Amino acid sequence: MSAIHQAAVVQLWPRRVAAPKPRLGFLGLGWIGRARMQALIDAQVADVVAVADVDTNMAWEAAHESGAYACASLDQLLQQRLDGVVIATPNALHAAQAMVALERGWAVFCQKPLARTAAEAAQVVASAHAHDCLLGVDFSYRCMSGVAALREQVRAGELGDIYAIDLTFHSAYGPDKAWFYDVTQSGGGCVMDLGVHLIDLAMWVTGRTHVEDLDAHLYQHGRRLLPPVATPEDYASVHYCLDDGACVRLTCSWRLPAGSDAVIEASFYGTRGGASLRNVDGSFYDFTVDRHDGTQRQRLAAPPDAWGGRALVEWARKLARDGRFDPEARRMVDVAAIVDRIYGR
Repeated sequence: MSAIHQAAVVQLWPRRVAAPKPRLGFLGLGWIGRARMQALIDAQVADVVAVADVDTNMAWEAAHESGAYACASLDQLLQQRLDGVVIATPNALHAAQAMVALERGWAVFCQKPLARTAAEAAQVVASAHAHDCLLGVDFSYRCMSGVAALREQVRAGELGDIYAIDLTFHSAYGPDKAWFYDVTQSGGGCVMDLGVHLIDLAMWVTGRTHVEDLDAHLYQHGRRLLPPVATPEDYASVHYCLDDGACVRLTCSWRLPAGSDAVIEASFYGTRGGASLRNVDGSFYDFTVDRHDGTQRQRLAAPPDAWGGRALVEWARKLARDGRFDPEARRMVDVAAIVDRIYGR
């Protein structure tokens, strides 16, 4: 029996409901895990009581910063009295670790992607539903200032019928961890790492979950990869249609010589107007959100905006209210299904 499955038989702690400050554990303490932990501490909406990482030095450093208990292993973390766990480990571990936590009655907040495939994601969501636990994924672009207003305008029909959506995420850099370049560990390349954010955003803004006529061209070092893709792509060009006929164009890349650190955009074009989210001067963190009417522009949001940890903070607030399963989690399976089709799985 694996260590993960052995941990699942540890005595369960009683589940707290509507706790004023949920007790959380953090699993995985790389830069994103540490950044999210600090955002949670700053917001004062939950208590970080335990941390764990395969690198014990990182666990001890995070424990010192947060006042939490440093666990030597996942098994030890699972023995703590918690209300939820925040997972920021390599992609291949997300699904199994999330299901172990959910089976204990803990809420889960996981870094994207929730899983490497739609089948894995469906298992996690089914477990969250069966145990009536809150499940969240760090699709943080939903939480930028102005994006909720953009969504309301699209959903209310203020832009008319949406017929075109342009999604772009080019990074001048590639991941610095070896596991990203092993598809069995990562699930894919730049689409899984970057494009998934914008696939989710388009779905969340429009409310459309079904995709037709998908055509994907993936490349590694300028060479076309044929499906099913078994090596991580560093450039992707994808076209698909939503079930209402809207055309979506997605391009994303690692190490593209685009003349800046990053080019990030999500634009929505309708029969009565348009709207867009765009990064500022190549930044990974600063964005504007605008409404377009012909050549006129109405700004909905601009920097500064500390949006990075907002999705986790909102999840923690939901957990404090009741921590029950949110049907919105099923959209994670829809996103994963689109990614599967892009990779020819």
